[in-house]
Amino acid sequence: MPEINVLSKEISELIAAGEVIERPSSVIKELVENSIDSGASHITVEIKNGGTTYMRVTDDGCGISCDDVPKAFLRHATSKVVSKEDLNKICTLGFRGEALASISAVARVELLTKQKDDTYGTLYRIEGSEEVSCERSGCPDGTTIIIRELFYNVPARRKFMKKDVTEANSISQILQKIALSHPETSFKLIRDNRVEFNSSGDGELYSAIYSVYGRDFARDLIPVDHCFNDIRISGYAVKPLYARNNRSFQNFFVNGRYVKSRICSAALESAFHNMIMTGKFPACVLMIDMPPADMDVNIHPAKAEVRFVNEKNVSDAIFFAIKNALVENGLLYEFELKTKTDWTAGASEPAEEPVQQELMFTPVDKIEETEKNLNMSAPEAEKSVSQPQSQSSAEKSPVPFFMQVALEQSGDAIKAEEEARNADNYTPEPEQIPADITAPEPADNLCENITAENFRYINSRSFEAPVKEKTVPQPAEPVPENKPAIRVIGEAFKNYIMAEADNSIIMIDKHAAHERIIFERLKSRNCRQYSQMLMTEIRVLLPLNEFDALENNRELLADMGFEFDFSQKPYAAAKAVPTFLMELDMDEIIPEIAENLCLSKQDPQTHIFDDMLHTIACKSAIKANDTNDIRELQALAEQVYADEKIRHCPHGRPVMFTMTKGNIEHQFRRT
Repeated sequence: MPEINVLSKEISELIAAGEVIERPSSVIKELVENSIDSGASHITVEIKNGGTTYMRVTDDGCGISCDDVPKAFLRHATSKVVSKEDLNKICTLGFRGEALASISAVARVELLTKQKDDTYGTLYRIEGSEEVSCERSGCPDGTTIIIRELFYNVPARRKFMKKDVTEANSISQILQKIALSHPETSFKLIRDNRVEFNSSGDGELYSAIYSVYGRDFARDLIPVDHCFNDIRISGYAVKPLYARNNRSFQNFFVNGRYVKSRICSAALESAFHNMIMTGKFPACVLMIDMPPADMDVNIHPAKAEVRFVNEKNVSDAIFFAIKNALVENGLLYEFELKTKTDWTAGASEPAEEPVQQELMFTPVDKIEETEKNLNMSAPEAEKSVSQPQSQSSAEKSPVPFFMQVALEQSGDAIKAEEEARNADNYTPEPEQIPADITAPEPADNLCENITAENFRYINSRSFEAPVKEKTVPQPAEPVPENKPAIRVIGEAFKNYIMAEADNSIIMIDKHAAHERIIFERLKSRNCRQYSQMLMTEIRVLLPLNEFDALENNRELLADMGFEFDFSQKPYAAAKAVPTFLMELDMDEIIPEIAENLCLSKQDPQTHIFDDMLHTIACKSAIKANDTNDIRELQALAEQVYADEKIRHCPHGRPVMFTMTKGNIEHQFRRT
């Protein structure tokens, strides 16, 4: 057996540091908790490069005396525990005396501190657990600690560090949790010379929630306040209608300490049972105050978990607190529906006359007429599209507005090209553009006639094969001559299209077919032409990791028809969405996209991402029992029949069945 040796101080310090300091956020957590224990009312955290090269924590707490500064960096040196009895009544966030010793073992540390009654402060430098200098210095009351080059002497640990943005997000999340647990303290986070987060420190939990999660999240909360067996539960829980897509917004604080607890989470979700949809999770910010002797906070190196003496009491306290809060405040909102907003329309008075119902799919004759006009010269196109002046104003143009704009733009492009070609000997006079294809006057008037139904009409060309973006739109490729035409003859059970082609009867599941078409379109990343700008942005609160996943996939989202503004972190503001998703609840779709992008960071086309596209396609497709015009069904049937890829929905169900004329005649004993 090899000889047993006592480890050197250097090695033992590095091993011990690894248990407490895992990444920059671990350093910030320990230092901020020490600042809170010192009685600070203002704490500022500044980081650069995700905290890997520079971290600074400044507070206005009680400070450290000059004689105690060197002792503070010794392992197991603390002012919070004197006797073993103190371990049964721990009321501070830190108590083991390991934080400063662990940090100084793996970084270059500079401490500047001063107590209120002292004339001078102390400047102390330590690197790799070795003291560099200790001298008197002028400084304000409180403590400032600067950490440089984390893991400079442990290369093996440094190479496992994640990207700067990921480490910075982890620090931001830690500070947000601490800000929620101590609303009486003002916190500020400066990230790469930019203030990212600032809480008021007015002592109100609601103000802290507002600062961390924003107005929309805070607006959907109900207060919680309940006592059970010496356990007090206070804080806020989300209304049942506004449950989230995951558990990222469940926050539990035991005696002011943020903890992760399956017991607390299970009790919370049990209280919401049968009040929220399957797949949704309640959000909360709950303070659990209980006697310190009834729990053990020393079971996890980072103190992220606690153990309760009586788990059932804690579970029951949370369950009854939430139930009482829902009875008093939440159940009235159980069946409340958010107002469906037309994100593309401005604030205008409702039209006195009912708007004619537009078709979901463009009839074939209109598509052919429009494409014919697109291939004409500019004068011919204008002549074809323009209407006689004597025509009744109530009669609508057969060309949709979006195609009128396309005609106008294509005509202008052709005209400009001709002028450039014949500039030396010919200067054509500007032609009068017909009134019915000019851009409508002001934006307000334009928005009055735009409805969700009209945008579904614009989506009608979605049943054409995707066309690459070009200056002048090109007509769809003709159906091969050997492919017989299909003719819709009716609809069965308001779900199955009945059509005939050649000598066969064809039955098409309209929902499954439309679902597959939308899925293929999204997966092909060729949806820029369907992107529709919104009059009002859709702001969605996201966890920081999902926010970054969304931001890092701008091009993918643009190819899918989405455009986002990421300047309001952690809110992602949708500025444009695909027209075929206009009628969906974007508050659900956007978090689902972000979550799936976060899960499939390396390859957004994995099965995880495809599953999300299945869901979106299913939600946006026409449904059984929807009322559709015969021309809509004709347009859908033609694309399904012509495209060999549309034979199964994304979930594998068949889209189309055929029955030959011979089979039918055989059933009737005609053959």
